Amino acid sequence: MNQMIKKTIFSLAMTLLFVSAGFAQSDKDGDDDNRGFRKDKLFTGGNLTLQFGNQVTTLGISPYFGYSITNWLDAAASLNFNYTSQRDNVVFDDKVRQTVYGPGAFVRIFPLRFLFAQAHYEFNFLKVKYIPAPNSGYQKESYSLDAHSLLVGGGYAGGREQGNSFYYLCVLWDVGKSKNSPYKDGYGRTVPIIRAGYNIGLFQGRRRF
Repeated sequence: MNQMIKKTIFSLAMTLLFVSAGFAQSDKDGDDDNRGFRKDKLFTGGNLTLQFGNQVTTLGISPYFGYSITNWLDAAASLNFNYTSQRDNVVFDDKVRQTVYGPGAFVRIFPLRFLFAQAHYEFNFLKVKYIPAPNSGYQKESYSLDAHSLLVGGGYAGGREQGNSFYYLCVLWDVGKSKNSPYKDGYGRTVPIIRAGYNIGLFQGRRRF
């Protein structure tokens, strides 16, 4: 892992530690019930990826589980799994199959109820298999890689005014330096990552923010 990513992860971890410690002692709402751990601040969620076409098929799921440290700061651990099959990659009727999976963690900061900034670290394992077209002269090939990605960006949270259950749409970019990142093109340039999903507040009952 390069030094820039190490420093960024360390900074995020320290920020979460100090912020959570401070708000565990006293929440601005002034309610004694807000001190310490509260199960109604737990949440889960994720997004699905489905793409079907003549040349490319993509299936993916990215669940997460987290905790609302404050009304404006969420943190979560995540998992990532994506499978892509592509035809006609080099020559007609060849195939490339790629599987990407791994753990991650993110923080979301809400300057407004319905807007958030996000920093998301992922460590992904990549397995790639090339299947040549018949009589093409190419050979079968398979290899495994790993990649560190630091995704940053922002998004919209719809319905968050009613609690911690909301749908979201965000755009992220990989600002890490890993050349194996699944979020970069063949020239190493980062491409926009558009994600949509649903965040589900747990144990909230009728409670609202």
